[in-house]
Amino acid sequence: MHYLRALRPHQWVKNVFVFAALVFSRNLTNREHGLQTLTIFGAFCLVASAIYLVNDVADYERDRIHPKKSQRPIASGAISRTNAIILSLILAPIGLSIAFWLNTATGVVLATYAVMNLAYSVWLKHFVLLDVFMIALGFLFRVTAGAFAIEVDISFWLLICTFFISLFLAFCKRRHELESLGEDAISHRGNLAHYSLQFIDKMVAALASMTVMSYALYTIDPRTVEKVGTNGLVLTVPLVLFGIFRYLYLVHLHQKGGSPTEVVLTDRGMQVVIALYLALAIGLIYFNVRLHLA
Repeated sequence: MHYLRALRPHQWVKNVFVFAALVFSRNLTNREHGLQTLTIFGAFCLVASAIYLVNDVADYERDRIHPKKSQRPIASGAISRTNAIILSLILAPIGLSIAFWLNTATGVVLATYAVMNLAYSVWLKHFVLLDVFMIALGFLFRVTAGAFAIEVDISFWLLICTFFISLFLAFCKRRHELESLGEDAISHRGNLAHYSLQFIDKMVAALASMTVMSYALYTIDPRTVEKVGTNGLVLTVPLVLFGIFRYLYLVHLHQKGGSPTEVVLTDRGMQVVIALYLALAIGLIYFNVRLHLA
C-alpha cells in the first residue's frame, strides 16, 4: 500500500488532458483512437509516477518538515529512498517504450516531458516564475501527446488556453503554500521568498481573465467551428467562467488550491461544473448542433 501511495495515483487525474484531442477532433466514438489515447494516458501515468518518486527523494529533507507532505511514504520512512529510485528506473522505461510504440512523435513528447520534469525536480523548481512555467508546460505536453497519439491537428487556441489555465493553477498552488506554511514556507521551498500573496493574486487574476477569453475566442474561431462541426461551443463559456470563479472561491475562502487534483476529487461543486461542461460540449460536438446567430 505504501508503494501505491508513493506513485500518487490521485495525481493521474492531470493526465486526462491527453483526451482533449480525442474529444475536440470528433474521434470520441472511434474505437482505435480511443484505445490509442488510453494507451498514452497509461504511459503518462507510469512516467509521471516515476518522476514523483524522484521528486520525493530530492525533497526528502524539506518534506519532513511539511505538515502534510511529511506523511508521504518516502518522507515518513515507510519506503527507502533507494527502493524509490529503483522503482522509478523500472516505471519510466516502460512508459517511454509504450509511447514510442505508438509512434515516434508521441515518444519524443513524453521523453521531453520526462527530462523537463526531472530537471524541474532537481533544479528548475528553485527559480522564481520558471517553476510555475515548467508546471504549465507539462500540461501542454499532455495535450500535444494526445494529439500525436491519434495523429490529428490541434488548435493553437486550445494550446494557449491550456497554458493559461495551467499557469493559473500553478500560481494558486504557490499561494496555498505561502498561506498555509506561514513562516516555514521558505524552509520548505526556497524560492517562495521571492513570491508574495499580493504579487500572486495579481498573476492569478490576470490568468483567470486570459483563460476565459482565450477559451471564448477558441469557441468562435471559424476554424474551430469547421473542425468540431458546431458553432455552439460558445454556450460552454459560462460554465468555464463559473468553474474559474468556483476555484477562486475555494482558494481564497477555504484555503484550498494546494492540489488541483484534490479539489477536483473532493469538491462537489467543481465536479458538477466539470460534468455539465463535458456533457454540453460533447453533446454540441457529436450532435452537430448549429446555432442561428448573426
